[in-house]
Amino acid sequence: MTGLSKWVRAVASLLLAVSGLAQKPSEDWPVFRGNQRLWGLYEGTLPDQLQLRWTYQAGESIESSAAIADGVVYVGSSDGMLHAIDLATGKPRWKYKTKGSVGESSPCVRNGVVYIGDLDGVFHAVDAASGKARWTFQAQQEIKSSPNCFANKVFIGSYDQHLYCLSADTGSLIWKFSTDGPVHCTPSVDANRVFISGCDEVFRAIDVNTGKQLFTLPLNANTGASPAVRDDHVYVGTFGNEVMDLDLKKRAVRWTYTHPVRNFPFYSSAAVAADRIVLGGRDKMVHCLDRTTGKALWTFATRGRVESSPLIAGDRVFVGSNDGHLYVLDLATGKKLWDFNAGGPLSASPAASRGSLVIGSQDGALYCFGSVVP
Repeated sequence: MTGLSKWVRAVASLLLAVSGLAQKPSEDWPVFRGNQRLWGLYEGTLPDQLQLRWTYQAGESIESSAAIADGVVYVGSSDGMLHAIDLATGKPRWKYKTKGSVGESSPCVRNGVVYIGDLDGVFHAVDAASGKARWTFQAQQEIKSSPNCFANKVFIGSYDQHLYCLSADTGSLIWKFSTDGPVHCTPSVDANRVFISGCDEVFRAIDVNTGKQLFTLPLNANTGASPAVRDDHVYVGTFGNEVMDLDLKKRAVRWTYTHPVRNFPFYSSAAVAADRIVLGGRDKMVHCLDRTTGKALWTFATRGRVESSPLIAGDRVFVGSNDGHLYVLDLATGKKLWDFNAGGPLSASPAASRGSLVIGSQDGALYCFGSVVP
């Protein structure tokens, strides 16, 4: 074998190794719904039988969904606090005081910085190690949207009817995009496009670098849910009581789903598996739909609104309900496998990392489930 051939093979082996590392599933949950495309999928393993590992008392209501990175849980609470909690022990690492109450804005973690918005319209970048402020950015109205990061940019929506693109490092404004209604949803990011489903009844695709609108699609109703994008299709529920599949290549609606009897808004964001999507409804039910046809595969009834966005891990669905229960359902059939009575409404969405699942309650408790460490 020549020296050149050995060099080529060595480079090829290195590229394969790097590729394998890049494809390794992440054990972190650094953003609302777990990844930039908002799939709601956990690629790690959760134990067959969940057990309560610890409970952390935030003091006030938790409607923010947790982010988990490097063994630390980050979550906001309505008393204006961002909490950092050790995933293994449930012990607090630090608290950061925001300017206003933290509502549904959920943290995003990138390169050692935690990002979160508050109801005074202040967007915060906080050092993940120390809990000290890196920078803040002032929007004109409240922030309920959760941030999403791409490259060196962070995207956040505000009720001032703008989607903002900021420098993740400095907080300086790169661009802002004006809509005709509050930007409540968490923006999803895929293939250099950022997507928002709006309170102005319009779905928008925007260039991540320039902030220029690429195209729009009508939603025909206000939308509080966040758009999940997979394989050039977007899945989102609306206040018009519909779930929609938007074909990004054809720029058209592929299908819509409406329950034949119970017509209530869909506020929960969809979890998107290979062949099906799962989301909650204000009809107190969890709905599982075929991704290709939009046909209902099963529904599961709870005793309260399901505003929590489901998490799919393996062959199970994990979702909270405003009836105060965390439910574990069989992904194939919708059969209940297990539930936990938290007492307070669970409108926040579950997050998972390192074999543990975390969810907050409106009574101020943050619960961690997994295998109990002896």
